[in-house]
Amino acid sequence: MPQSLQPLRTLRATPDFRWPDGKRVALVFNIAFEAWSEGEAPGIGPMGNVLKPGYFDTNADSWAKYGPTRGIQRLSRIAQANGVRTSVMTNGVLAERAPDAVRALHAAGHDVYAHSWGMDVIPVYLDEAAARANVERNTRALEAVTGEAPVGWISPRGTGAPSFPGMLAQAGYLWHGDCNDDDLPSIDEYDDGAGGVRRLVRIPLTMDVNDLPHCIRYGNAPATLIDQFEDILENALQADDQPFMLDVTAHTHVFGRPSGAWAYDAMMKIALERDDVWIATRREIAHYALAQADLGAIA
Repeated sequence: MPQSLQPLRTLRATPDFRWPDGKRVALVFNIAFEAWSEGEAPGIGPMGNVLKPGYFDTNADSWAKYGPTRGIQRLSRIAQANGVRTSVMTNGVLAERAPDAVRALHAAGHDVYAHSWGMDVIPVYLDEAAARANVERNTRALEAVTGEAPVGWISPRGTGAPSFPGMLAQAGYLWHGDCNDDDLPSIDEYDDGAGGVRRLVRIPLTMDVNDLPHCIRYGNAPATLIDQFEDILENALQADDQPFMLDVTAHTHVFGRPSGAWAYDAMMKIALERDDVWIATRREIAHYALAQADLGAIA
């Protein structure tokens, strides 16, 4: 009998859940290392006026290609200088176009995880066979470059499909981030087909400190994202004593540029000065969540 793609149950953090050493916040520094399939371009770009329908946007295409050309190198240098290991959402097509960059990220200890083949390949648009093929293609492409299969997945725009996490669980993934319904990790349990369960950790991708909507969609200056980051840490911790997680996300084609990279650096330095923040990769959070489930703090 085919295994169900729907979870048997979802385990949530209890009021007893705490981060390591009683830290109040788990902070993830993400790098969005993104690219589009051949012949595809982003639907947004730096120009205010849009093209007529049916024309290839060469400007947006070139804008996005800044990421593997310069952006990933700059952001990884900043992370290295601060001693921070980032979580890098990586499109599979970059394993072909920029293998040296992907390999260097993994060698430096960053958590390289899958982000679909290209930003235009969104799982919710795919049937089950195509979705499974996309997972397999990305897994094998990243493994071929890094020597290790990715254990995590976030779909473009965080949009999988109702049954897509079940496919990831069956493919052996440890965690996914196609969820935004919590600020703590949770765990889905699936039938493993052998009388037991397979656990897939859900690690939400929080959007409160993200360069692309902040600057490109809403037109805010990079400096105001630093203010927002500091405001969240200061005020949220005063208003409530429960732990939470927070993502700081920089896209290689947005804050990978000199105009924004300094803000990513500034937020890292702010976090490193605090004693109530656990700076972690998504893989580390996944393993911690599973350990907490064994202790009953996620149930």
